[in-house]
Amino acid sequence: MRDLLPASVAVAVAGPTDWAGELLPAERACLGERAVQSRRRDFTAGRVCARRAMAALGVPAAAVPSAADRSPVWPPGVVGTITHTRGYCAAAAARSAEVRSVGMDAERHKELTPEVRRVICRPEEEEHLARLPAGLSWPVVVFSAKETVYKVWHPIVRGWLDFLDATVELDPAAGTFTARIAPARVAAAAAVRAPSVVTGRFVVEGDLVRTAAVLLDD
Repeated sequence: MRDLLPASVAVAVAGPTDWAGELLPAERACLGERAVQSRRRDFTAGRVCARRAMAALGVPAAAVPSAADRSPVWPPGVVGTITHTRGYCAAAAARSAEVRSVGMDAERHKELTPEVRRVICRPEEEEHLARLPAGLSWPVVVFSAKETVYKVWHPIVRGWLDFLDATVELDPAAGTFTARIAPARVAAAAAVRAPSVVTGRFVVEGDLVRTAAVLLDD
């Protein structure tokens, strides 16, 4: 993810030993005793990466527990994001004095069924994707971009953003995306200065799709 985010954002990608690393007590309490092994591994790698990213900022080690909706709770003065997919996990962190919000997502590059595409893509997005070069599963790139946009949106608004509440346009040549949020959603969250547009970057390497976006403070 280092290639997709500015220098003000610290990034850590999980290595082979991070999936079985140590959790702090507050993190273990969030995970619970009934978590399946895959959930436990992903959660652990994410928290280990989160602390590594914070350390790169010079922030003392601190727990990153989960809120009721499973979103990470970062220590005061820090904003961040965590992503994991099969065999890949990364975390990013920045100082809230420099960055308002950051989001990133990783997905395996695969074709999506028509049923899933209808949940994710608006009709105008499908028209846009049909004009893009062949050879990639563009809908999964849109899916990842919208996951990233949600991770930017949620810490600011503390509310849900549906897949169809954002319209994503991809620029394959530049490796960038632009997401426009539904005006009604933006208006409803005007008190917290919800963003109306989120821009980010994407890359597809082998079977991995990565997206990231950062919202700088005004």
